[in-house]
Amino acid sequence: MKIAIYPGSFDPITNGHIDVIERAAKVFDKVYVVIGINSKKSSLFTQEERLEMVQTSLAHEDSVDVAFHSGLIVDYAVSVGATAIIRGLRSVTDFEYEMQIALMNRKMQPELQTVFLMPHEKYTYLNSSIIREIARYKQNVSEFVPKVVEQKLKEKFGY
Repeated sequence: MKIAIYPGSFDPITNGHIDVIERAAKVFDKVYVVIGINSKKSSLFTQEERLEMVQTSLAHEDSVDVAFHSGLIVDYAVSVGATAIIRGLRSVTDFEYEMQIALMNRKMQPELQTVFLMPHEKYTYLNSSIIREIARYKQNVSEFVPKVVEQKLKEKFGY
């Protein structure tokens, strides 16, 4: 069985994330979407809220499970028998950062591969920070996020 993990903070999950996960699910038998803590970011949504949004958004994908992990992602990968870490690439800037992380992960777990997937071009400019900022100013985010996320953003920002 080919198992991959797709780690991220998913604060919130976007349609770009969903696109990458759906692509990964076509390549791997099992994909674990792993919600982690990014020490460089402060989260808008709690762990429980992110877990609920991701699970609801991916309910249509039978081969996808969602989990939370607070340690090194390579440790989680080993614990579930994953052979690959999925990372989405939107731009050359993403690649430079992701390459550094991939090389460090390979140093810690040489048998673990990093697989880069590009989202559909209509999502290349999307990221969670931009979505939070748009929603903070009560603008429509419906074309960028799943319905459950849109609703949670409206609740968070009171509109």
